[in-house]
Amino acid sequence: MDTKPHELIHALEADHALPTEGYERLIAECDAALAAHAAERAAEARRAVYGTDVYLRGLIEFSSYCVNDCLYCGLRRSNGRADRYRLTPDQILECVEEGYGIGYRTFVLQGGEDPRFTDDMLCAVVSTIKDRHSDCAVTLSLGERSRASYRRLFDAGADRYLLRHETASPDHYAMLHPRSMSYEKRMRCVSDLRDIGYAVGLGFMVGSPGQGPRELARDLKLIEEFRPEMCGIGPFVPHHATPFSDAPRGSVDLTCYLLSLIRLISPGLLIPATTALATLDPAGREKGILAGANVIMPNVSPASVRMRYDPYDNKACTGEEAAEGRRRLDARIASIGYRTVVDRGDPKLSPV
Repeated sequence: MDTKPHELIHALEADHALPTEGYERLIAECDAALAAHAAERAAEARRAVYGTDVYLRGLIEFSSYCVNDCLYCGLRRSNGRADRYRLTPDQILECVEEGYGIGYRTFVLQGGEDPRFTDDMLCAVVSTIKDRHSDCAVTLSLGERSRASYRRLFDAGADRYLLRHETASPDHYAMLHPRSMSYEKRMRCVSDLRDIGYAVGLGFMVGSPGQGPRELARDLKLIEEFRPEMCGIGPFVPHHATPFSDAPRGSVDLTCYLLSLIRLISPGLLIPATTALATLDPAGREKGILAGANVIMPNVSPASVRMRYDPYDNKACTGEEAAEGRRRLDARIASIGYRTVVDRGDPKLSPV
């Protein structure tokens, strides 16, 4: 491939697609100048669709129990030192009420794959949120479930579902997960969510063990071909109680560059500036927004449990969730030329 990297950026901006080897070359040959150029083009692409709006989601991490044993995650069931907790349905609804009063109009219910939260219990929570606040969207991030479960939750009123694919390489997926999990099952769940009618979110870690430009290129190609409504990526951050405790951290700069490429692939995507970015860099959220992200998810879980939801070490808890902190967050986003908005923030994907 003789095309220069800057020309590949222009081709991606125009066509929203590249061959997998084009993505691989953009990753392998990235430097500061190319990343800055990609960020400039991504910012223009997102402004054309969303202006300067940044959407806020109230994140409720309601259970730190998980039946899975993923090799990178501090919530893994083998971590006997984890300080586990579960919120009650009433506590979840209290978080929603507090967040609604602050101005959040999308709530993200996230937890480990915890069988104590049955379909009946979760459906009751979702339907209550929708009954009380019909102007709100409900996003779920509950991992792999049966198609029937996804259907029940959708019928109860859930609008969106985040299920990170983690990596688009089956071999790499097997490196990161126990044998009881498979890339094929993960993608079957993703397809079920799309078929049922959810707005679907994919995502992956940047810098996870065993990952290189080829694996990242396959991630970008999957996003291009599947066309999710949301995509969340963040740098890999090791956890001390996992087999990857000594693995190096992912790169904030590479993560932001990939955010820019993802924005050029799909200008109407909803893309968060993730907590992992803020964990590795105090200005990580702002850097993510400048690279092309347009969503921030402040944590509205009870303060007593925020640090107990512990997928990786030193998770950022910025204190920007309450009313006083919300004003600080608004000011930080305004300082880089963007504005937080009180809105469901639905995706604006163009028709294929």
